[in-house]
Formats: sequence, structure tokens, C-alpha cells
Amino acid sequence: MSSSDEPQQPGGKEPEGWAPREPVDPPAATPAGAPEGAHEDATGATGATGATGATGADEKGKKKRPKRKGWRRIFPTWRMVLGGFILLILLCVGGFAAGYMIVEIPPANTAATAQSNVYLYADGSQLARDGEVNRENVPLSQIPKEVQHAALAAEDRDFYSESAVDPKAMIRAAYNTVTGKGKQSGSTITQQFVKNYYLGQEQTVTRKAKEFFISIKLDREVSKDDILAGYLNTSYFGRNAYGVQSAAQAYFGKNVKDLDTAQGAYLATLLNSPNAYDVATHPENKPRAVGRWNYVLDGMVKEGWLSAAERAKTKFPEPKEAKGASSLSGQRGYLVQAVEDYLTANKIVDEDTLDKGGYRITTTLQKDRQDAFKKAVDDQVMSKLDKGARKVDRNVRAGGASIDPKTGEVVAMYGGIDYTKQYVNNATRRDYQVGSTFKPFVFTSAVENGSVTQDGRPITPNTIYDGTNKRPVQGWDGGAYAPENEDDVDYGDITVSTATDKSVNSVYAQMAVDVGSDKVKDTAIDLGIPSSTPDLTASPSIALGPSTASVLDMTEAYATLANHGKHPTYTMVAKVTKDGQEIELPEPKTAQAVSREAADTTTSILQSVVDGGTGTAAQAAGRPAAGKTGTAEEDKAAWFAGYTPELATVVSVMGQNPDTGAHTPLYGALGQPRINGGAFPAQIWAQFTRDALQGEPVQDFELDVEEGADVPELPDPSATGQDPATGGAATGGETPGLDEGQTQGQDQGQTQGQDPGQTEGQDQGQTQGQDQGQTVGPTTDGGATADGGATDGGTPTDPGAVQGGQTDGGATADGGTGVAEGAVGGFPDNAGAYRRQGDGGPSYY
Repeated sequence: MSSSDEPQQPGGKEPEGWAPREPVDPPAATPAGAPEGAHEDATGATGATGATGATGADEKGKKKRPKRKGWRRIFPTWRMVLGGFILLILLCVGGFAAGYMIVEIPPANTAATAQSNVYLYADGSQLARDGEVNRENVPLSQIPKEVQHAALAAEDRDFYSESAVDPKAMIRAAYNTVTGKGKQSGSTITQQFVKNYYLGQEQTVTRKAKEFFISIKLDREVSKDDILAGYLNTSYFGRNAYGVQSAAQAYFGKNVKDLDTAQGAYLATLLNSPNAYDVATHPENKPRAVGRWNYVLDGMVKEGWLSAAERAKTKFPEPKEAKGASSLSGQRGYLVQAVEDYLTANKIVDEDTLDKGGYRITTTLQKDRQDAFKKAVDDQVMSKLDKGARKVDRNVRAGGASIDPKTGEVVAMYGGIDYTKQYVNNATRRDYQVGSTFKPFVFTSAVENGSVTQDGRPITPNTIYDGTNKRPVQGWDGGAYAPENEDDVDYGDITVSTATDKSVNSVYAQMAVDVGSDKVKDTAIDLGIPSSTPDLTASPSIALGPSTASVLDMTEAYATLANHGKHPTYTMVAKVTKDGQEIELPEPKTAQAVSREAADTTTSILQSVVDGGTGTAAQAAGRPAAGKTGTAEEDKAAWFAGYTPELATVVSVMGQNPDTGAHTPLYGALGQPRINGGAFPAQIWAQFTRDALQGEPVQDFELDVEEGADVPELPDPSATGQDPATGGAATGGETPGLDEGQTQGQDQGQTQGQDPGQTEGQDQGQTQGQDQGQTVGPTTDGGATADGGATDGGTPTDPGAVQGGQTDGGATADGGTGVAEGAVGGFPDNAGAYRRQGDGGPSYY
């Protein structure tokens, strides 16, 4: 019998193979001095007779896997990873199989399902309806290989060798769309064709999934040639042209089979962004279009579709001038185009989705004011053109826009004579210099920034500057710059207000340096001029207006001045709906772009321009008004930008060759030697403003001008060489330091003592080509009164012989209105307050 204390099995007989289990004690510490390994031996002995032996017997010799402990427990095992991967593969395969079986190729879109967009005036009456589909399908055999290859080089160079879809590009596009990084395309030509022909233009994950499966099915059932033909016949090229045949007619006036490589590459360029790359509609985008065109041609060379020698000989083709759809004739097409540009630029609706139609768009345009704008242009300019007798009259164009300063709403716009005849919107194009209409922004910036002259004097309306012709600017380290004044006139010392009246270049170029041309640029942008405006550069010349902001851009900026420096974001759209659901519009925002003092002080000197400067024709509006004239270099455009408290309006008359599209001077147009901002543009402005505000109460400007704006600054007698009693600052806009009533032999105050038949368009009382100070005919009684009293206007020796038959009543020394002896430019008798007009000539006057 065993002497063990362990309990025994019944009967005292131990089962075969059973061994008694000894309690396992924790290993004892190894006694000091014990031989190395003693502890291990004891432990090993215990294991051999205890738990290890029993476990081994239970598992029949299999070793137990140790449990995962510590940080290892947070990571999946390789078995879990492998299982998850296999499951993911099975799910993907299953999902693909299910999608492939479920998604069927739908019926093709038909013209019968196409919808129109309806455009409404602010009062709800219909402005226009578009949506007429212009498409003519042609077989691939009629599309030259050069045109086919150009499209492939632009959109999918591996079309014939790749599969129907590009999963990597699709995943990237889907991820960016879902995560809000912008809607992007990751489509092959096959996928684009599916989108155009079977689906819609919306960029959503659901549409992408359908596009994916339909493309795979289509690629298995239809040849690559048929897919390419379908793609070229359904793609949108702009100008309401769907398909390459319609595009060939719209841009080059020929069938697609007659296109050459250069023209085919240009049409391929349009596939990426039809409206942006139409260089006839958006000439300011030509550099971008040429860059994309070069990309297409270089791709053709890389793929072996075009030789390098042929590539070198290829010249950029100039598309013909666009013609609008007959349903958009007159002003309607211009307005629709401007509204569409607004919707897409503000990301309210993308271009492709808008082209699908179905939208009902209520604009901010007011029908009565829209009609008034067209009538003003017709009365003052278009009715006076004689294209048979004067070839230059063929080049005359006009553009205009009007904004409510308080709301930022565009209430009227004039884009051209007829959208079907002149496709480019003259109100939104950005390729004509704004000239001297930019000068007020320089003065606004001076007040806003508390600027001082080179000798430390604060810049106010009465600050005296040196108006010497071709005077080099001081304080500019970018090289010599000495702008000329109109007709090379020297003004000597002259106040800022008078320099604004007379549009003196040398003064404003120096002021731009005094303020800092970078600050001037920033102020212009704050007022509403886009930062991307061509030639808006920080240099002294910025003051003279070489930048090419649009008429609408300038209207937005002048509306900010009219609204005491507050800039409401301009808008052309009041409401957009589709299928009864209203589309969200941007939240209207108003920012204090410049201080009230800066804006109002600018308004005060622009009032002087209308009262007795180059903009006197604007007085015919019969309302308190502020404004500025401007003329582009070589008289290629003439501007008047002005406002009343209720309405800001800008008008430009432009010269453009109808055959070549080249900008042309307006010398001799409308029977006048020169076309200046103070003439026809100001006359259009006055008639429109008068009619647009008819029946509304007259409002005066409530101005809060800068401190010291009303304090005259006397010139230093030692610097001028004049007696202060006679050579000081004049009281009515007279030039300090010169004989009262005249500016170096010329008429001062614009008309004092001047012949009432003064030639339209001349500046500073000087008849073009005459000696300074000489008038067309002597006056009998037209001199300025010293106390500013009104003159009787004077009578010319031969009133009927003066150029243009225009009369001019002569301004009083304080800017008061003289009595005219007749109407100017076709205005009725109540417009007789006109005086000298003119702000023209080369170098941005």
C-alpha cells in the first residue's frame, strides 16, 4: 500500500494509466550559493511528475498553444487577416456579379426628352427660353483621322488598347466627390459616351456605379469605333452645338470632313471646357485655350499620330464670330449668357447640368429698365451710324450695365446690337482698357489709407499736385515713368479735384506712387474689380487704366462708391427652381469695402466732374450725379461710369472690326473726329438714368467727407512765381497759378468764354489740331464772371458752322450751369445744360 496522503480510488485499486496529481507549489528561490541550474532541475522534476505529465496524458502528447498576452492581443492574427481578405474578395466578386446582372443598358436619351430652361424678368414675365438641341450625327468614316486622333489625344489616349473603365481614376474621383474635395471626372471615352447617351450629367456615386457597369457591358457588345463615333456625335462643344458636325459649322462654318488638323485640335480643346475655351466669346481666355490646344497637338505627336515637322507648321486657328440661336435674338441672348455665367461661376449649377435643361430662373433684371437701356443706346448711337458713308461706323459697338447700389442686383444690361449678329456680350467681356474711369479708385485708396504726398501733405480734393506734361513720377524705384497728358498739355500746379475734372495723367500717376500702387490695386479689388483682371498690375500706370475690367465689373465697383463704401455681392438671379424644387442660392453678403469717408470724398470730386469737368453731358439725367469719363489707348474704347444715389451705371462704346475681331480706333466714327467718354457714353448714361428713374423722387447725396476735404490749399508763391492774390487756388475749379478763367491760353472751368459750338470730344477747351486756347469762333459775351455768376452763354460768329452744330452755354466759375442755345447729340431742349465734352486721346485719358 502506498503511504501517500492523496485520496485513493474506491476499491483501493488505481485505474490503469492514472497517476496521482501532486500539488504544484511555486518554485522556491534558489538558495544562495546553490549550483547554477539547481532551480531548473527542481522545476523540471516537478513538471515531470505533476501538471505537465497530466496535460500531456490528456492531450495525448499534443502541445498547447500559449495564450496571447499584453500588446499582442490588440492585433488580429494572420488567420483573421487572411480570412477577412478572402471575405472581402468574395464580397467584391459577388457585388460585381450582382451589379453586372442587375444594371441593364437603358434606352438612349432622345431629343424628345430634352427640356428648355426658362428665364424670367424680376416681375415674372418671360425673358427667354432656350434648350433647342443643335445636333447632326455623322458616321465615323466622315470624321477625318486627324480629328479623331485630336479627340483621343485630349481625352483618352489609350482608348483602343484599354478596358472600358479606369478603376483607379474612378475611385479617386468618387473619393473626392464623397469627401467634399470637389466633383471630378475619372472617365474614359467609353464612360463619357455612356454618360452623354444613356445617363445624365450629374456627378454622383450612384450615377458613377451605373456608368461603370453599363460601360463594361457596352464594351463587350459594341466595337471601339462605334463607341468613338457615338462619343463624337453626343459631346457638347459650346455655342449650343452637340456633336462634332454641328461644332464644325458653329466654329468654322464648314463640315467636319473638311476640317484640318489645327481646327480638329481646337474642337478637341473645347471638350474639356466649351465656354471657357471659346476665344471668340471669351478673348481674355485665349492664352489658356492655346495652352490646351498645344497639349492636344503634343499628345498627337507623342502617340505617333502627327509628325513633329507637321506639328511645327500648325498654327492656332481663329474660330469665326459666334451667332446666337434665333430664339435668343436681340438682347435676350446676352442676358441668358450672362445669367448662365453667373450660375456656373458661383457653382449654383454646373455647366453640363444646366445644358440638360428643366430650370426656371427668375433674374433680377427689370423689364422697363432693360427696355430703357436699349432705347438709350439706339437713340444716342445706333440710329446715328451710317455704315455706307463711313466705313468706321461698322466697327462701333456698345455695352452697358446698371446695378442697384444698395442690393447689388443687376437691373439692366446692354450686350450689343443683337445676339444673333454680335455674339460677344460687350457688358461682360474683359478685353478693353478702362482708361481714366480707374482714376477714382486711386483717390479712394489715398483717403482710405491716409496717404500723403512725397513732401508729407495729406491727399485731399484740394491738395495741389504738379500737372506738368510728361513729368517723371517721384518715389518710384521701378524705373523711369513719365506719362503724357492729353494733347501734351502742361497744367502746372493743380488741385486733385481739378485734375480729376480734367483727367490729368501726370497727377494721378504720381498719386498712385504716393499711395502705393499695391494699395491701389487692393482697393480696386475691394470695391469689386476681380483680382484676375488682365493687366491689373501694381505700378504707377495702374492709375491710367490699362487694365481690362468688364463693364459689369466697373459697375459693381462704382456701385460700392455710391453705397458709401459698402459692397454687396452683385447678383443676377433671384430664384432658381427645377421640377418645383427651389435651388439654394448663395447667401447675400455686404461688406464695408472702404470707409464711408473714402467713398463719399471720392463721390464729392466725381460730382465736380459732372458739374464742370469732362462729364457735363451726364447733367441731362436731371438728377444729382457723380461720374468719370475714360478713353482707352488710341481711342479704341470710350467710357462713362457714374451713379446717382439710386443707381450705378457704366457705359462703354468700343471699336471692333466685325470681320477680324481686332480692336480698332474710333477716330471718325459717328461723324466725329474722336469719340470720348464725355460724349456718346455720357449721353447714353444720361438718357438711361433719366428714363430708368422717371417718376421716382429726386434724391441728393448724403456725404460724409474726410477731414480737411473742404479746406483749400494755397500754393507756395516761391514755387509758382505767382502773386497769391491772383495765382492761388481758384474757387470754381480754376487752375491755381494761372490766369483766372483760362488754363495756359485754354478755356478754364471747361467752358468759360468758350465758343458754344465747341467741337465734341475735345478736352481742356482745346480744339483738336488747333493752337492752345483757340476756339472755333470768337465769342461776343461768354466770359466767366469773377463771382461765379451765370453767363449768358455767348453767341458765336457763325453758330451753324461749328463742328457738330453743338452749342455750349459756358460754365460759371463756381461750376454753375450756363444757358445752352440748343441740344447736344440729339437730346431734347431740356438737356441744354451741356458744356464741353471730351476726355479722349491716346494714353488712357
